[in-house]
Amino acid sequence: MVAKEIIKHFQLQEHPEGGFYKETYRSDIIAKSKNLANEFDGDRNLCTSILFLLTSEKFSAFHKIKQDEIWHFYKGTTLKLHLISPEGNYSFQLIGTNFNLGEIPQFTVPAHWYFAAEVLQQNSFSFVGCTVSPGFDFRDFTLPSCKELVKEFPQHQSIIKKLTHH
Repeated sequence: MVAKEIIKHFQLQEHPEGGFYKETYRSDIIAKSKNLANEFDGDRNLCTSILFLLTSEKFSAFHKIKQDEIWHFYKGTTLKLHLISPEGNYSFQLIGTNFNLGEIPQFTVPAHWYFAAEVLQQNSFSFVGCTVSPGFDFRDFTLPSCKELVKEFPQHQSIIKKLTHH
C-alpha cells in the first residue's frame, strides 16, 4: 500500500500540525477534572488513539500537549521525531524497524515537550499510531508559530524554522 491508498482506506483527514489522521479510539471512561492535574481544564476521556500518516512532503510541525504521547510504528520508512524539552534540550529519536540502526518501533514523548516529526526518505511515508492518556483534547494542544518558538529556544532556530508551518 502507498500513502494515498492508506489515506483513502482509513479515511484519514488533514491534521492542523501536518500529516493525516483519524481518531480510532476514545475511551468511554471519563477522568473528572478534580482527579487530574490543575493544568487540565475540564474532564477528559481516559485514553485516546489515532492513526497518523506523514509523507516526505507533509511533516508534523513542532507542537506540545499536556500529556505523554506514545508513538507506534506500523508501516513505511523511518520517522525522525525531534524533541525539545521544557529546559531547552534538543534530542531526536528514530521510529521504525531498522533496529540495528537504532530505530525503535515505539516511543513515548513526555508531557510538555515540544516535538515534530519528519519522514527521512524522499517519496515515502510513515504510518504510525499515537496514544494519549488522559485522552487528547485540543484544549491541551499548543501549535506555536516559528517566531514564538524561536524566541523561546533561539539555540534551535534552524530545526524550528525547518519544522514549523508559519
